[in-house]
Amino acid sequence: MNSKISIAQGTEEHLASIDYLRHAVYASELGQFESSPEKAIHDRPGVESVYIVAHEHNELVGFVGITPPTSPAYSFEHYIQRKKSGLPFNNGLFEIRALTVVNEARGTHVAPALMYAAFRWVQENGGTHLAAIGHRKVRDMYLRLGMCPQQEEFQCGNLHYELLSAPVSKIGKELTRFESRLKRMEKQVDWKLGIPFRATVECYHGGAFFDAVGPVFDDLAHRNEIINADVLDAWFPPCPEARQTLHEHLGWLMRTSPPNHAEGLVQTIAQVRNLKAENILPGGGSSPLIFLAFRHWLTADSRALILNPTYGEYAHVLEKVIGCSVERFNLLREDGYKVNTDKLAAKLQEGFDLVVWVNPNSPTGRHVPRSDIENVLRQSPASSRVWIDETYIEYAQPGQSLEGFAAEHSQVVVVKSMSKVYGLSGLRAGYLCATPNTLAPLRGLMPPWSVSLPAQVAAVKALQHPAYYKERYSETRKLRTELVRGLRQIGITEIIPGIANFILFHLPEFAPNGDGLIQRCREKGLFLRDASEMGAGMGDRAIRTAVKDAETNQRILSIMEQSLTSAPHEAICHD
Repeated sequence: MNSKISIAQGTEEHLASIDYLRHAVYASELGQFESSPEKAIHDRPGVESVYIVAHEHNELVGFVGITPPTSPAYSFEHYIQRKKSGLPFNNGLFEIRALTVVNEARGTHVAPALMYAAFRWVQENGGTHLAAIGHRKVRDMYLRLGMCPQQEEFQCGNLHYELLSAPVSKIGKELTRFESRLKRMEKQVDWKLGIPFRATVECYHGGAFFDAVGPVFDDLAHRNEIINADVLDAWFPPCPEARQTLHEHLGWLMRTSPPNHAEGLVQTIAQVRNLKAENILPGGGSSPLIFLAFRHWLTADSRALILNPTYGEYAHVLEKVIGCSVERFNLLREDGYKVNTDKLAAKLQEGFDLVVWVNPNSPTGRHVPRSDIENVLRQSPASSRVWIDETYIEYAQPGQSLEGFAAEHSQVVVVKSMSKVYGLSGLRAGYLCATPNTLAPLRGLMPPWSVSLPAQVAAVKALQHPAYYKERYSETRKLRTELVRGLRQIGITEIIPGIANFILFHLPEFAPNGDGLIQRCREKGLFLRDASEMGAGMGDRAIRTAVKDAETNQRILSIMEQSLTSAPHEAICHD
């Protein structure tokens, strides 16, 4: 099969071909049903069906059936009673059944494409739980998708069947393991299903603590009962001058439109950083700048290189939003996730369209000195754009930023966030630093008023009072050292030597895995980040915690110590 396979939703015109193919496979070939004189097997009465069909050269080569929750009955109910199935019978339960492929197309991408299409159809139509009856020849495919046996089996003709199920969310997570295969499939099929090939996926950054605070902010006093160590907001408040200005003028600031392009903020950044205004492009935090620049520079045919592990938004934008090819420069656990700059410099010679380097890196906190990075950049191909993320650079010693270098080298862009190091996460302010020619095309794409007026005012005041923040950074280093010492005292010894306002560590073998510890800590009001999701090869015991004030750090240690020796049993097949 060399031509593209068309994947579409079946219509009335396809039913005769579906019934004929079903007879050819399940009656003539597999002996599940008696042969029919009309050479057709029709749908069972009382079962409503939606079909996804695969065609090559206008010939049907496969199909899969879907039973929606609006159906009077599910197909498996002919063999298994509802009360014995263990399934949640509600308006989110869908059934996938009768995956059928002509003999010539077996072993190709037709069956996986049909299964993926059926899953996407269920996903887009509000499905929350998926059931399937799979015979032994396809059972492994269902298991690889994360479906679990329901301990209900039956015989139909010569075929042995088993009922399997899983939450739709679980299958969606499992599919992320097959990213390269999905990319190949996307190129191999002519997708005519009327829904996007890929689901819209939001990038997760932690922040689960808001479920405890209350997502509609009806009682913000709940914030005093929880510890939001799963995000990396500053433990200290913004400088007094920023707080006082916002307090005195808040009503006016809230109702007044800001300067279109944050001209005053740009002027202040340039003055404080010894740059020119044309080297600065402000934005409402670093995330809008990432989405803006990457979508302008890259296409699905681009090649990008990122560290592994690193800040999750980069893989999300590159792979899920743009769909380009992403390679990972692996940082090894046995080396403490240190960046080997010699090997990275050699890797850059392969010529990528974009290289993303987070320094200090997240979730590791490891920092590479400016001189070492400049040495790598001077060796990199001029055609490769290198994006340096310095969200946490202020926690390093002074003089480590590459803003000045980026202002003079067209292939280098530095992104700076004012959220985590200035205590302004809730206001959102950040900027790019690069040559004027690099930033010029992006300026035309940046909408006016992208930085709110309270954010502009607070950011200006913060930049004008560096002495306050210098003291806070020094305190943070001390607090971090004390928290590391406390972690060691409760039995956690594999701690990554970072420098930022967070700590990455691996749980010891005597402790529960990361998910188990996180769940138990949440019950006690402590929210930690499962860092295993932020990179391949980290194992299931990688945890990241923010550094807080001394009293809160002691609460973190106390809750963790209580939780290390007991954790809830992991559910195998539930959300």
